[in-house]
Amino acid sequence: MFLGFTGPNASGKGEAIRYLVENKKFTAFSLSDVLRDEAKKRGLEPVRDNLIAIGNELRAKEGPGVLAKLAVMKIINMPQAVIDSIRNPYEIEELRRSLKDFKLIGINADVKVRFERAKKRGRQGDGETLEEFVKKEEKENSSDEKAQQLNKCLEMADIKVDNSGELFDLKKKLDKILNDL
Repeated sequence: MFLGFTGPNASGKGEAIRYLVENKKFTAFSLSDVLRDEAKKRGLEPVRDNLIAIGNELRAKEGPGVLAKLAVMKIINMPQAVIDSIRNPYEIEELRRSLKDFKLIGINADVKVRFERAKKRGRQGDGETLEEFVKKEEKENSSDEKAQQLNKCLEMADIKVDNSGELFDLKKKLDKILNDL
């Protein structure tokens, strides 16, 4: 079984994946890992703005599904895996085309909840104020097909999860999804 996760910053994708890896024997792979590796090669800090720029550049040069193609090569022979950081519709199409039984889960939460979560985790580049946080999100919703299109990806999700509550609630929702699949 292959599950992909999409959703805005600090919506709970990482917590969902951690739960599946630690409790359900999934292997995790993040499309952002490809971008972090590329940032390192270029001597750049792996902060959000740099990763967005590198991702957009790679999609422009090698096609909008390039990150998913690289992921598929790494996970195709695994019994089950979760894929994180899906931010472009072409990535979804590539994963659906290449992975049998692939399901996309869209996780979202209220923007104020997500902002508070982002502040708690303290990642550089998330934004100091709610207004900055929202502006950075706007960059992730381009109309350019080779750029990030998070809202469009959320619309394409096979399963949608509201994660505005507690971690316990998210885990219960994930258990139900797995049982249903």
